Amino acid sequence: MKLFSPLYRRVMQWSRHPRAPWYLGGLAFAESSFFPIPPDVMLAPMALARPERAWRLALITTLASVAGGLAGYAIGHFAFEWVAPWIQARPRYWQAYQQAVAWFGQYGFWAVFVAGFSPIPYKIFTIAAGVLSMALIPFTLASVIGRGARFYLVAGLMRLGGARMEAMLHRYVDALGWAVVALVVVALLLTR
Repeated sequence: MKLFSPLYRRVMQWSRHPRAPWYLGGLAFAESSFFPIPPDVMLAPMALARPERAWRLALITTLASVAGGLAGYAIGHFAFEWVAPWIQARPRYWQAYQQAVAWFGQYGFWAVFVAGFSPIPYKIFTIAAGVLSMALIPFTLASVIGRGARFYLVAGLMRLGGARMEAMLHRYVDALGWAVVALVVVALLLTR
C-alpha cells in the first residue's frame, strides 16, 4: 500500500513554497522554547528540495533556534513557577529537566552544547539554564555551536545527496515508512 509516497510528495511541495524559510524559522524558534517537534523534519526536505540553499536554510534554523533558546532561558528565569506544573505533569520532560539541572552542576557550557546537538529535548535545557541563571554569554555560545553543528550537518548531508538522494527516497519511501512503523510497534511492545 502506497501510503507514504503521497505524503512525501506533499512535503517536498511544501518545502519549495516561497514562505517555507519563514515557517522553518518559526518552527526552530518554537521548538527551542516550548514546541515538541524538531526543525530537522522541515530542514531536511527543504535542503533536499533546494540543495543550493542548504547553507542559508541551516543558518536560518540555527539563528531562530538560538533565539528560541533565549526565549526558553527567559521562561526559566522569569516564569518557571508558571510552567513547572506543566513540566512536572509530563514524566519524560520532568526527568529530562532534573537531568539537565544535574548536568549543569557538573558540566555547565558542555551540557548546553550536547543538548543543542543531540536529540535530547533542548527546550528543557534552555529553561533549566534560565532557572539556574547560567551566564548568558556561555549559554548563547554553546547554543550557537551545538545547534549550528546539528543543523549544518543535516543541511550538508541533504545538499550532498541532492537530486539523486531525492529520487532514491522517492523510490523507497513507502518501504522506509513501513519499516519505521514496524520498528515503533516493536519498540512499544518491548517497553511494555
